[in-house]
Amino acid sequence: MTGPAEVFVSYKSEDRARLKPLVAALEAEGFPVWWDARIGGGSNWRQDIEQHLESAACVIVVWTKRSVGPDGEFVRDEAARARRRGVYLPIRLDEVDPPLGFGEVQLLSLKAWKGNPADPNFRALVDAVRSCQSGKWAAPTGTASKSPAISRRVLIAGGAGTVAVAGVGAWALLTPWGSAVSNRVAVMSFANLSGDPSQAYFSDGIAEELRGALSRVGLEVIGRASCDAVKDLAIPEAAAKLGVANILTGSVRRSSQTIRVDAQLVNGADVVEKWAQTYDRAPGDTIRIQTDIATEVASALRVALGAAKKVAIALGGTANAEAQDLILQCRKLSREMTSADSFQRRIALADAAIRLDPHYADAYIARASAFTTMAILFSDPTKVDSQLSEGEAAARKAIAIAPALGGPHSVLAFNAQGRLNFGAALRETKMSLALAPNDTGVLNSASRNLALFGTPAEAFEVADRSRALDPLNAALYSYKAEMLFYLRHYPQAIDAAKSSLRLAPTRLISHLFIGDAFLQLGKPAQAKAEYGLMGADNPLRGPRLALLAARTGDQSGAEQLATQLKQRADVTLNYQLAEIFAQLGDQDRAFAELAEAVRARDSGLAYLRVDPFLDPVRGDPRFAALLKQLNFTA
Repeated sequence: MTGPAEVFVSYKSEDRARLKPLVAALEAEGFPVWWDARIGGGSNWRQDIEQHLESAACVIVVWTKRSVGPDGEFVRDEAARARRRGVYLPIRLDEVDPPLGFGEVQLLSLKAWKGNPADPNFRALVDAVRSCQSGKWAAPTGTASKSPAISRRVLIAGGAGTVAVAGVGAWALLTPWGSAVSNRVAVMSFANLSGDPSQAYFSDGIAEELRGALSRVGLEVIGRASCDAVKDLAIPEAAAKLGVANILTGSVRRSSQTIRVDAQLVNGADVVEKWAQTYDRAPGDTIRIQTDIATEVASALRVALGAAKKVAIALGGTANAEAQDLILQCRKLSREMTSADSFQRRIALADAAIRLDPHYADAYIARASAFTTMAILFSDPTKVDSQLSEGEAAARKAIAIAPALGGPHSVLAFNAQGRLNFGAALRETKMSLALAPNDTGVLNSASRNLALFGTPAEAFEVADRSRALDPLNAALYSYKAEMLFYLRHYPQAIDAAKSSLRLAPTRLISHLFIGDAFLQLGKPAQAKAEYGLMGADNPLRGPRLALLAARTGDQSGAEQLATQLKQRADVTLNYQLAEIFAQLGDQDRAFAELAEAVRARDSGLAYLRVDPFLDPVRGDPRFAALLKQLNFTA
């Protein structure tokens, strides 16, 4: 034996062909894997197996129909030894229960895995193996279930910007998928059968309206991004990936004379129909159809619909089908376009909807979001104040119409960030969560806000809940990488950013977080490689290269790059310049740039409290004064 094996795979020999893709995938993740297919000719095979089994840092035991059967005694023996050593990690490839005595440790199910390295169940296995390798493995126990019910408790130890997370990167934050939850439902985008591709916004919009209505009556509803990620899969496979017990599907056919909506609620595991209905109505009856579907689905899932929940189904909506159609178009634009022109078009659509129904809260939310985002990301500095004021007024109008909605408070939190009032941003974030605890849009923004303005415990709890309801949303793993970076957990930040890239390889911002983490870990070559993958047009690439020069002792190179950045007129980079000067040890210039960032309302200031690149100036009294000026909480 040449050395200790990191990962030992215990399985029934007849299953060898089934295990080859899994072994190859684990090796591609960088794990040295040993299994008995490695035994060479003439080897003392029993002794060879025993040596590898006793030295392995992790033993993956594969339960199948064959290995749990009467001929699976070798697998049971190897599992018993692994369990005694505390390195037993069970998986199943068939719908079987482990033998008596091995069911107290919950199983990872890979029975539907087809070799995709981004599959959430495979990612959960990778995280568990890493935890096992590190010696931090504590296998979850309990009755064996069809898919893992994973404990995601996070241990956070306080300190000045330092967070210790127990098990991060293993079963904790990267694996929100658990067993199929009975009150969790996925609403797939409805098929557009109108014969006109331009009508897709309408069928997609109906599904999104239903997601909102069902979440407001207390159901856990999977987010749009994750539903879209599995839309081409068979229902059982989609349900397994999303961790849901129920899936709502449908189709829409719309013409000038009529609208037909077919809807069907099925069991995710066996596709048994729980409820189905076909609606043939006049086009103006669209909203009544949505209300009926939401009511029937809630009833089928045994949600008691009292008077308050019946009101919640239509909360924020309108009875005017034409006004709703305009907002569905507005939402399509918000997902697909981020140009200055698209914001004006969104505002025009929202204004038209408001003219049709002045009491349409969702239309005011759309208006508030467009004005606020345009002010913070795209506006002429001379227009920022007026645009933020328009956004705030629209959000407050939505609250006046529908006080129970969480969405307007989420927009107000972003608006407060634009005004550099970070205490108000935190208050509005908490209000949005209190009102909309299952709204994926609210959760997604709240997790980042809590990391920047609140406490790590709050941020992790909300981030965990967000990923549980939107497990295949690549953006959430970028947010998690960002959060872990600012909490000084650099290896885990790299893992999270890589998870984002596995789900969405074109999400280039993830390379920024990987590069930043490598830079803090003292690995400048790896950091430079990641910054090179960000894209040449990314405005943060230049500042990162300057930081790289500063961290590697190239003061003249950093100064030269900083001079070039100060001359740019197309983007505000005062905050990034402050980071560079802080890394160069020039506190006066760092604070001069921070003062200019306040004047220019640089959005980077939101990261002031947690940014590791500003650690060299954190002890200066001017830093505490700046935190107070920007209303950061203590």
